[in-house]
Amino acid sequence: MRCPFCGHDDTQVKDSRPTEENATIRRRRLCPECSSRFTTFERVQLRELSVIKSDGEKVPFDREKLMRSLKIALRKRPVDEDRMERIVNSIQRRLETLGETEIPTKVIGEMVMEHLADLDQVAFVRFASVYRDFREAKDFEAFVGKLGSDD
Repeated sequence: MRCPFCGHDDTQVKDSRPTEENATIRRRRLCPECSSRFTTFERVQLRELSVIKSDGEKVPFDREKLMRSLKIALRKRPVDEDRMERIVNSIQRRLETLGETEIPTKVIGEMVMEHLADLDQVAFVRFASVYRDFREAKDFEAFVGKLGSDD
């Protein structure tokens, strides 16, 4: 593993442990060149996934982009980062087990919406406003009105 600080090619693993759900291995590393310490995460990747965007463009699946989207929706909400990581892991595992290598963004968006609906209503509405492309206040009103009628 290359050191992110000095670029040295050979770092040492000082500690390894599984994270929650044993889905990821957390490794503490030390660079013998600059003595910097850093953490890496290792996860199993069942297959290479591509995302088919709404305009037809295909891009590689990026779990960090998914995490950023969740963080934006959950900004200033009482949800810790570990919970967000578990959601991203769950969505990625579901995508990998679908049997498809090309996944439309709509499928990923719906999975995120499912998780947010159960987790936090404010984040759910925030995400939906971008995902469903709300243009006017009445779009919010209609969506929130449907939430109220589901109870």
